[in-house]
Amino acid sequence: MIDVDILDRNIARMAAATQARGLRLRPHAKTHKVLEIAERQLAAGAVGLTVATIGEAEVFAKAGVRDIFIAYPLWVTAPQAARLRALAEANSITVGVDSAESASFMGRNLGAGAGRIAVLVELDSGHHRSGVRPEDAAAVARAAADAGLDVAGVFTFPGHSYAPGMPMAAVRQEDEALRRGADELAAAGFTVRTISGGSTPTASLDPTDSLDPAYSRDRATAGTELRPGVYVFGDAQQFELGRCEPADIALTVASTVVSHHRTAAGEPGRFIIDAGSKVLGSDRPAWASGYGRLLDHPDARITALSEHHATVEWPQGLALPDRGELLRVVPNHVCLTMNLVDEVSLVREGALAGRWAVAARGRNS
Repeated sequence: MIDVDILDRNIARMAAATQARGLRLRPHAKTHKVLEIAERQLAAGAVGLTVATIGEAEVFAKAGVRDIFIAYPLWVTAPQAARLRALAEANSITVGVDSAESASFMGRNLGAGAGRIAVLVELDSGHHRSGVRPEDAAAVARAAADAGLDVAGVFTFPGHSYAPGMPMAAVRQEDEALRRGADELAAAGFTVRTISGGSTPTASLDPTDSLDPAYSRDRATAGTELRPGVYVFGDAQQFELGRCEPADIALTVASTVVSHHRTAAGEPGRFIIDAGSKVLGSDRPAWASGYGRLLDHPDARITALSEHHATVEWPQGLALPDRGELLRVVPNHVCLTMNLVDEVSLVREGALAGRWAVAARGRNS
């Protein structure tokens, strides 16, 4: 369920903060997959949306979103090329690329439609997932241009910001990678229109806000746009990283206490709620304190998950919640939860205010 007032406040705050820094906001819609939330983000000033798959792009384009970036190093087969060409007929479509091979393959399959697809070269800024080293960006860009694609710039995802103590270091590494990659493209003769980065842990941080004299020099942030996603809802990871407060968490899972587990004297209490991995997802970083949090009970911990069971460890000495009691659970990684449900309930001041369909649920390719 989504607290709409908190959702709207989160959207407005990120939009204002990004605008104040002179950056464009292109939120990642894979987090929510909901048309009504996208409408709110665009109305608040977002220039377009980020998605992870062609399928997600198709859903939002059908709903009228005209500027979409597929932030993924696609390997574009002939059927996928046909879908991209169809999207590009009435929309501005940009996709990620991180190798000369994938760029050439994409161009061949797009054929005469290649020039209508813009690409951003993905850089590895420290997450070590996909992306090339900044010094290799120009070679990928040349292959994309040779394949007939429109090279628009560079992008990265500072995913290593999702760890305690890492957001500030990650945002500086992101800025350095984007600056170096953009410079490589410019030196190779490309006009760099877009320098795209951002994650929810780093979106509110400026890389020049540093006590390191080697970094704190008089210069502007390299990027031109940010792509945070989780900020609309918040989740247990963001809370434990100190990037949001309980009052900022808009999405929770309503869960019922279904069973009590007898424990020995002196041990914490335990009980079972009916929210398992099939709604909460199974993500648990090594640093996380559990598989989610109870919004109204910060000292409780979810210590184990099955498909439809969650084991909650309750503070010693406190009476267990009654069987049948409803609790608000905050998922560790809210993007997984939204891809596991067909619709969400809307709440205002504690009362049900409607429902929204998760329109792009399951559009994983």
